[in-house]
Amino acid sequence: MLFDPRNITVTTLFALVLVISLAEMYFSYIHDRKLYTKRDTWTNVYLMCAAIVINLGMKTATFFLLDYCYQFRFFEIPNPYVYWIVLILGQDFLYWFLHTVGHYVRFFWAMHVTHHSSEHFNLTTGFRSTVFEPLYRVFFYLPLAFMGFSALDILFAYLVTQIYGNIVHTQTVGKLHPVIEYIFVTPSHHRVHHASNVRYLDKNMGMVLILWDRWFGTFQEELPTDEIKYGLTTQPADTGPVNIIFHEFIALSSDIKKAPTFKDKVKYALYPPGWSHDGSTKIAKILQQELRATEHGK
Repeated sequence: MLFDPRNITVTTLFALVLVISLAEMYFSYIHDRKLYTKRDTWTNVYLMCAAIVINLGMKTATFFLLDYCYQFRFFEIPNPYVYWIVLILGQDFLYWFLHTVGHYVRFFWAMHVTHHSSEHFNLTTGFRSTVFEPLYRVFFYLPLAFMGFSALDILFAYLVTQIYGNIVHTQTVGKLHPVIEYIFVTPSHHRVHHASNVRYLDKNMGMVLILWDRWFGTFQEELPTDEIKYGLTTQPADTGPVNIIFHEFIALSSDIKKAPTFKDKVKYALYPPGWSHDGSTKIAKILQQELRATEHGK
């Protein structure tokens, strides 16, 4: 198991991400680009470590659940090339779905929000993990086991695509060739995803392929006329180690308590962030409609 090529591949790719992160940090410093701050970078590392602890705690349960479902697979793909292509495509689509749920259902947003809480955007932002995602992520990937993909291969595909997702967290790379920009998630696409500008909210959910966003209506191009502002629409006042993880749960709990009916309480948990029973706050889609109306009215 020590020389399992999957372990070697993941270790090599993760080491590569660390090296290019250090390189970006160095060049940012010598060119005074101010892409990094000590506090923000250490927060990224802290959140990554917290996620690793939960990942390790869930690793056995995740494997056995996937392996158990694999016994009931509907079919198998004998050709190894087709097998891996379908697995990567299926895993990437299911990640897009998982990620979209994390933005459009407030209960899941309360967990995902930590990844978006930085007002900086650099390669270490990719380490700013959704800490509690390992507790529920496996349920989104169960279809892969029923499709005949083994637990180890599913986990390997996930790790490889996650590493790709890390390297697009950068301002150092501009727009790439139009063909690449059309098919794959690029740094430009992911800068949009981390923006708090109204136009950019809840856009570009893909990990490897941006095609899912183009096909399902969540794509937004990075525009030179709308300079990106990173972070949340409302930043938490307390960015301490506990509040940075739980602040949205606290806000959600407060909103549920003030909701006048049980139905409204459920809506606060299951509707998109920004929904309110009295209309005092609005979801991103409504804000974007108002923005378009304003721009068209000029």
